[in-house]
Amino acid sequence: MSEHESDTLNDFAADAVTPPRIVVLISGSGSNLQALIDAQEHDRLGGGEIAAVIANVADAYGLKRARDAGIDAVALPHREYESREAYDGALIKVIERHEPDLIVLAGFMRILTPRFVQRFIGRVLNIHPSLLPAYQGLNTHARVLADGVAEHGCSVHFVTEELDGGPVALQAALNVTADDSPATLKDKVHAREHLILPIAVSWFLQGRLRFDGSHATMDGVALPARGMRLSHEDAAEELDEDLSDEAGAEE
Repeated sequence: MSEHESDTLNDFAADAVTPPRIVVLISGSGSNLQALIDAQEHDRLGGGEIAAVIANVADAYGLKRARDAGIDAVALPHREYESREAYDGALIKVIERHEPDLIVLAGFMRILTPRFVQRFIGRVLNIHPSLLPAYQGLNTHARVLADGVAEHGCSVHFVTEELDGGPVALQAALNVTADDSPATLKDKVHAREHLILPIAVSWFLQGRLRFDGSHATMDGVALPARGMRLSHEDAAEELDEDLSDEAGAEE
C-alpha cells in the first residue's frame, strides 16, 4: 500500500450515528415519563434518546423529572390558547423543532385534533389504562369494578383520529380481585404501564413495531386487534408481584 493510500484510510472517519429522537407529552406527574427516562439510562430504549418533554399544564411535576434528567422541558399551557386547533398548531411547531422520530403520549390528557394526528400519523404512541378496545376514555378503574369484570390492564396503541381507537401494539393484563378498589387497580395498572411502555418504544425505534395504515405490525406481520399481550402471570413475574398472596385472597 502506498503512503498516499495509507493517509487516506487513516483520515477516514465514519459518520456518527444520530440516536432516534423521542418527544414525550405529559399533563401531570410523569410516572410513565420516568419509566422511559430510567429505560434510557439503562440502555433499554432501542438506542433512542428523549429530546424533549412538553406539558400542557405549567406546573406538571413531570417537567421537573425532565429537568432533573437533563432533558429539555417545555410548558405549553393549553388554557392560553383560544381553541383546540390553535393549541395543536402551536404544539406541532414546538414538537417539530425537536425533529422527533417518535412522539409518546405519557398521560397527556388532551384530545388531539385531526390536523395533529395526520401530521404525525404512524409516529405517535399512547399508553391507556385498560385492555383496549374495552373501556376507552376516562375513569377506567371505577368502570371495570362497576361492571364486575375479571380482567383489567393497560395498552400501548398507535394514535389515530378515533379516541383510544388506534391499533394496539402491546398489552399487560391484570386479574381483578374481590379486594380491589379504584386506588389499588390504579397502582397495579401503573406498574404494568411502566413495564410495557418502554418495551413498545424500544421496538418502534428498532424498526420492529410499525403502523401500516390500518394495523400495528411486528417484524412485518400484522398484529391481532388486541396486539401482543402479557398475561397476568407473566406481568406479575416481571414485576416481582407475589402471586401466592393473591391466590390466598381469592380462596
